[in-house]
Amino acid sequence: MKPTDHRYFWCVILALAIWQPVFPQAAQRARQPAVQAPASASLKKALEGKFYLGAALNSHQISGRDTAAWAVLKEHFNGITAENVMKAGRIQPREGAFHFELADRFVALGVKEGMHIHGHTLIWHSQAPRWFFTDSEGKRVSREVLIQRMKDHIFTVVGRYRGKVHSWDVVNEALLDDGSFRKSPFYEIIGEDYIQLAFEFARQADPDAALYYNDYSMANPAKRAGVVSLVKRLQQAGAPIDGIGMQGHIGLSYPSLDEFEKSIVAFAGLGLVVMITELDLTVLPTPRHGGGAEISANFNYRGELDPYVNELPETVALAAARRYQDFFRLFLKHHERITRVTLWGINDGHSWRNHWPVRGRTDYPLLFDRNNNPKAAVELILSLTD
Repeated sequence: MKPTDHRYFWCVILALAIWQPVFPQAAQRARQPAVQAPASASLKKALEGKFYLGAALNSHQISGRDTAAWAVLKEHFNGITAENVMKAGRIQPREGAFHFELADRFVALGVKEGMHIHGHTLIWHSQAPRWFFTDSEGKRVSREVLIQRMKDHIFTVVGRYRGKVHSWDVVNEALLDDGSFRKSPFYEIIGEDYIQLAFEFARQADPDAALYYNDYSMANPAKRAGVVSLVKRLQQAGAPIDGIGMQGHIGLSYPSLDEFEKSIVAFAGLGLVVMITELDLTVLPTPRHGGGAEISANFNYRGELDPYVNELPETVALAAARRYQDFFRLFLKHHERITRVTLWGINDGHSWRNHWPVRGRTDYPLLFDRNNNPKAAVELILSLTD
């Protein structure tokens, strides 16, 4: 940001003030390190012909209130994912009562800008509305009722955006880290074939959209084996699965690049394409071993878990930049297998990493800082494309 660009400055301040009323202590006190990148070339142009570079959008960006972040999006990204507004609990909070306003705006923006539009997510246990699984008396519904509700939801949402949304996360996080099935209400009421049914319904609703299974901890060998086994069963049953979404919630020391690469190769070896989804890089200490992204895992705030409230040390910032470079080097190596790489947000101030797994921390997980300036990682990624 140039010091004389007052309009840009106040757009950023206004957007951040709106977004963080709950945790002023972690608002924008954090100073950025000196190892920032200079004005950079466009990331999307540098990566053109390799894969789409996407970003997740929150409701402020979709509604047009965060114009500063939107400017960064248009310059550097050519793909968008709705962070929350297309999840079942948001889009159909009561049976038959669909709230499409923000989802409609999200899709319209993508169409207007000529971006790859990705729908997230159709079937996910975590943010599904409670009514999905219960009757008027609060008792669990039958298998037949839940299948019909699942079908109605998928047909209505996917059908509404047929021909506009290019790809969907059909099922999200159906497996545990050990590769076994998560005992979600979908699994307990319907059985494991709820996954196959979801893909079949999505294909019927839009025959041209690419359909993906999406999950975290995908570099873990046990999780990898579980996903491979699941996909093989789906393929044998004729389920229309097109690809795998590998969530990229990474840290400075995990996951192993070698294991991550093994998963890319294994999933592509099934005849599927691969997406890197939800990419962000926490620099903070983790209270749980091995990373992952289990949204229900929450821990109490402690000062030692939030060491960079006021400033990120240059050594840590540079380590994060180099870590990003290492992962993008891997993505470029396998660009023929990878269709899209999506950052889970645009700038540090809007990332869920500030509030998970510990609420109210100050993290630095994305490629652009809280003022929407490119960080050192941007230049290091660009150097890979020279």
